[in-house]
Amino acid sequence: MKIAVVGATGLVGRKMLQVLEEREIIPEVLVAAASEKSIGKTVFFNHKEQPVISVRQALEEKPDIALFSAGADTSREWAEAFARAGCFVIDNSSAWRMKEGIPLVVPEINAKTIIAETKIIANPNCSTIQMVMVLAPLHRKYHIHRVVVSTYQSVTGSGIKGITQLENERKGIDGPMAYPHRIDLNLIPQGGSFEPTGYTTEELKLINETRKILNAYQMQITATVVRVPVYGGHSESVNITFENDFDLEEVRHLLGNMPGVIVLDDPQRAVYPMPWDAREKDAVFVGRIRRDLSFPKSLNLWVVSDNLRKGAATNAVQIAKYLTDQGFVE
Repeated sequence: MKIAVVGATGLVGRKMLQVLEEREIIPEVLVAAASEKSIGKTVFFNHKEQPVISVRQALEEKPDIALFSAGADTSREWAEAFARAGCFVIDNSSAWRMKEGIPLVVPEINAKTIIAETKIIANPNCSTIQMVMVLAPLHRKYHIHRVVVSTYQSVTGSGIKGITQLENERKGIDGPMAYPHRIDLNLIPQGGSFEPTGYTTEELKLINETRKILNAYQMQITATVVRVPVYGGHSESVNITFENDFDLEEVRHLLGNMPGVIVLDDPQRAVYPMPWDAREKDAVFVGRIRRDLSFPKSLNLWVVSDNLRKGAATNAVQIAKYLTDQGFVE
C-alpha cells in the first residue's frame, strides 16, 4: 500500500503522520508532499526521514490513499486528478464538504456513506466533528429540533500563524498577524470571514456540515465562533432542544456508550472537560450535562476535543483505516 500526505509539513499534516504511526498504519511507501516552498525539506515517519516532494510528483507516485491537508485551493486543484488516477482522496479542507455526492464523514456516525466508487471523501471541520459526536446518539433517541452552539477555538486551528502570533504577543514581539486583533489576553468573536448575514464562514460550516453528517436538513442550528488564547483544544457550549423529552441519566448513558466519547461530569468535584486535559487525546470529552431550566425539552453540554487530532488528523486516518478494513484498498 502507498499513502501520500499532501501538506505534510503543516500542523495537521505532521499530526497525520504521527497518528498513522500510532495506529500502526505503516504503508510500504509513504509519500510526503507539500507546497513548492517546502520541497527539499524532510519529515519523520516510522523512524525515517522522508523527503518532501511536490504535489505533482506525489500524483506521479500513484498512491492508493492521499490525505490532503494543504488548504482548499490545493484540494480544488489536485483532488480530482488524484481521484482519476484511482486514488482515494481524504480531504481535510472545506473544498469538497458541501459538494453533492461527496460523503462528509465522521466514521463513528456515517462511515457507510463511503462506497468503493467514492474517490473523494471530505473530512469535516474540527468544531463540527466534536459537536456531531455528541449530537448523533442524542438525535437518534430524542430527535433534535434546535442547536445553539458557541465555540471557544484554540489558535492551533489557524495553523503555525496562529501559534506564532500568540507566542510573539506573549514575548512582546511584533510579527505577522493571523487575526485582525491581538489574541493574547483577549477573545476574538470571529472565525473566518463575515458573510452578508453577519455569520462567519466558520459558523456556517458548523451549521451546514452538521445537517449533512446527521442527514437532518431541517435541524435548526445557530452558531457563534470565538477564538481564544489557548494552544490546543477547541471547546463548545452546546444547547440542544429536542422534539421528545429526555432523562438525564439516560443522556449520560447514551453519551458514555458512544464510541470515541468520554463523559467527564462531576461538577461538585470540579470534574469537567478542559482543553488542557484533551491535548494529544483522540476522544471527544463531554460534561456540564444539565437540563436547561429556561426552556422545555432542552439540554446544556460542554464539549472539548483536541482539534488537531479527532478534529482533523485522527478522523482522516480513521477514514483511511475504514477503506482498508472494507477491502477498498489492499
